[in-house]
Amino acid sequence: MAVEGPSGAGKTAVAERLAAELDCPVLHMDDLYPGWDGLAASVPLARAWLIEPLLRGRNPRWRPFDWDLGRHATAWREAPVGDALLIEGCGTGAEELRPYLSVLAWVEAPAPLRGQRLARRWDADLYAPYREMWARQEDAFYADHRPREHADLIIENPAAGLL
Repeated sequence: MAVEGPSGAGKTAVAERLAAELDCPVLHMDDLYPGWDGLAASVPLARAWLIEPLLRGRNPRWRPFDWDLGRHATAWREAPVGDALLIEGCGTGAEELRPYLSVLAWVEAPAPLRGQRLARRWDADLYAPYREMWARQEDAFYADHRPREHADLIIENPAAGLL
């Protein structure tokens, strides 16, 4: 299952709650993005590191991005997968990934609330200089891939206290 939506919509919180209910791992696209301009480049990585191993009956393996060093780590991480796996983050609803998903969930919230949530993130100061650049990437990605239109489930997350 993939949990997609714009920054600040509450994807991570939704994915964590679902994973707890399903007793399955959550893989975060934040580990795959190759930097602040790497939304589009993360999709082939998600396919190669997460989807293709599953298709071969193996566990997903990835090299997490080290945001301090600005590169992917040299060591690989692996997630044991049972009956379910959640992939969370912008890019999970990409056209090339959708054929391999059982469920695509879209999480949305009003833009002002998303901005407030982003300002309260633990990494808000680090993220702040890149918010506009990231938002442009999201807009371009969503225009090209239209994940909301292909979502099996739309989760409206409008309340500040929910997720």
